[in-house]
Amino acid sequence: MKHLIGSAFVIARRDFTATVFSKAFLFFLLGPLFPVMLGAIFGGIGAQVASEAERPVVAVIASPADFAQLSASRDRLAGALEDASIVGLVRFDGERDIAAQQRRLLASKSPPVLAVLTNAFSHPSLVGAVNPDGTTARQLQLVIAAARAPQHEVGPDIAVTSHGRSSGRLVQQRALTARAGQFLLFFLTILLAGMLLSQLIEEKSNKVIEVLAAAVPIDAIFLGKLFAMLATSIVGIAVWSSAGAGAIAFFSEGGLATLPPPAVGWPAFFTLGVVYFAMNYLLLGSVFLSIGAQASTVREVQTLSMPVTMGQVVIFAVATLAIGAPDSPAGLAAAIFPLSSPLVMIARAAEQPGLWPHLLAIGWQLVWVAVILRLGSRLFRRSVLQSGPTRRWWRRSRKVAAKG
Repeated sequence: MKHLIGSAFVIARRDFTATVFSKAFLFFLLGPLFPVMLGAIFGGIGAQVASEAERPVVAVIASPADFAQLSASRDRLAGALEDASIVGLVRFDGERDIAAQQRRLLASKSPPVLAVLTNAFSHPSLVGAVNPDGTTARQLQLVIAAARAPQHEVGPDIAVTSHGRSSGRLVQQRALTARAGQFLLFFLTILLAGMLLSQLIEEKSNKVIEVLAAAVPIDAIFLGKLFAMLATSIVGIAVWSSAGAGAIAFFSEGGLATLPPPAVGWPAFFTLGVVYFAMNYLLLGSVFLSIGAQASTVREVQTLSMPVTMGQVVIFAVATLAIGAPDSPAGLAAAIFPLSSPLVMIARAAEQPGLWPHLLAIGWQLVWVAVILRLGSRLFRRSVLQSGPTRRWWRRSRKVAAKG
């Protein structure tokens, strides 16, 4: 065991030094900056296009006084819902031929008219490309009903006293923190652990793996490469976290204090985040390294990457079931399942106080880390030590049939 750990440390130090002190590692650290920049650029372009595009509106044929009541009612509804999708209203004076005016308004392109509303306060009539039970018709019903009611029936002014905290608001904030922590853990794992699929391609092609296998145990190569990539990933996460915290403190008014606090507190949450990332990386990374060891070319790695990525997405979808209901049957099952347990428990740390469930979860995950590392190292050893052309299963079956 001592020789195995010492050999694994030598391999890990070799890979870690070769990766971190290379020029490519700088571009690796800058990698997440490009998606952020692209998101900001396309987000700004989308917002500009949305602001420049004219939204469809409902043309209202009414007097200025009637329209003022409808417009005020519409503004109250939009302010209460805080939703920009509330139908817009534009007033037009009535003409003698209402039917011809309706046809002309529905053909208008400036502004684009979705429907025409007439007789809003007597016998409301809506003509246009709308559904009688659709959103537009229902919104106009609420607007007209509120405009018809006297001022005292619309609702009294409520004296509001702002308070810093409430249980409902705290639950919403912690759920937001849980989703953010779970997504970051998933995103970092899928970004960093996926590199293990192609970890051995170059060394297997130039026969370096044979030299390493002759010098140290195969299990030590497996463990050394896995922990070297884990250490490299933690260095990258430390740099990205520092840059993100600095950006939030600089650009956000109030700095980090504006973020929703997790239930266990920020220090414990960050500590658990690092631990659960390590557990998640070791659990999935050992599987990826074992699978990647079966590939001999870059093309085979590309073929394997799709099902591996889809498997991670399925695990993430299972873990999201626990947000808001960590003690539900689905939440407990996802916490017990080893591959989704780190994702579920980081969300639990954001939503519920108490550290003892995390101690149990970390112990449970360590057991599975040992099991998967053991199984992965055996599969790794079998694939690395295999020499000569691969014998397909159907060729072996033909040979057996011929002998029979």
